[in-house]
Amino acid sequence: LERAEEFRGPQRLLGLAGIALSGATLVLIALRPPRRARRLLEHAAEHPMRGAAATGAGLSTVLVVVGLPPALWGHERAVDVGLSTQSLGPWLGDVAKSAAIEAVVSALGAALVLALIRRFPRSWWLPAAGAVVGFAVLTLYLSPVVIDPLFNRFEPLPRGELRSDVLELADRADVDVGEVLRVDASRRTTGINAYVGGLGHTKRVVLYDNLIEDFPERQVRSVVAHELGHVKGSDVPRGILWIAIVAPAGTLLVQRLAERLAAGGPGGTHELGGEIRPGPAVIPAVALSLALVSFGVTCAGNVLSRQVEARADAFALELTDDPVAFIDLERSLAVRNISQPDPPALLHKLLGTHPTTVERIGYGEAFSRGPGRR
Repeated sequence: LERAEEFRGPQRLLGLAGIALSGATLVLIALRPPRRARRLLEHAAEHPMRGAAATGAGLSTVLVVVGLPPALWGHERAVDVGLSTQSLGPWLGDVAKSAAIEAVVSALGAALVLALIRRFPRSWWLPAAGAVVGFAVLTLYLSPVVIDPLFNRFEPLPRGELRSDVLELADRADVDVGEVLRVDASRRTTGINAYVGGLGHTKRVVLYDNLIEDFPERQVRSVVAHELGHVKGSDVPRGILWIAIVAPAGTLLVQRLAERLAAGGPGGTHELGGEIRPGPAVIPAVALSLALVSFGVTCAGNVLSRQVEARADAFALELTDDPVAFIDLERSLAVRNISQPDPPALLHKLLGTHPTTVERIGYGEAFSRGPGRR
């Protein structure tokens, strides 16, 4: 517990520092851009669509660079405690790849947003909501086969006892598991994880290689059963449904907020929803509005995420009927991942995607005391 507190406390502060630095930079560029930034935005207006794409990519890159110092410090601390196995070079390589992907997405998104604002100046939020849902579907479908392989190597779980266990659990759960893959996570971390991803033909359950190699068979079965619970509950498609529900209200709020923010920024009130066709100068205001709204939506989504994870835990306990392995797994995960079993309540309510370790151990203990059990 002391080790987890000593590690996670400062890591949390570094994460918040990164958010604060990026947020302050975005506020500055959106509302009071430096002279050089203002000149670049004016130059971008000469070719609006290309200028918007360049603005989106540039803004994304600037935010990555600004947040790099606390991220680097956090990485070095993770190396020091043995959680990260990456040296600085490969870590920076991953940061560069992520930044490049984000820049491309931001460029396309900024160009699309400007096109929608110019075409539907009073109601661009409506087609933007459709674009958000479409992007979410496309990302979930393509990421496992396009993005993820850029960072890790995936291979089918080889024939053997574990694969047989996975198929047997899937058969008992009556779920189409899709692919079951092993990922070389140990090249980056000693931490343990597993996840469900993809849609349709790209649906898959992914297990970390160090989970498979280092954890007892019963605990691995518990992890697999939890992930099968997500498949059984159609949690990935339900996530898309959640996005479809909140997207219209979210994009409407983004539009209203961006219109207000643009009044104090380089775009000017007249450029958003007014007579003059807006240019790339409105992109920072839209980006800031999107960041603020996304934070609120994420916090609300985390409440649902914790409920979904608790349901998957209950499914795993029912499927394996092994609360001892479940409890041992949660304890082992906390130690291996250097996690706080009971993190600060407010931060967990806002940012926590899973129940706490203490809560999950409680699920296992409650199941072990259930009807018909000794």
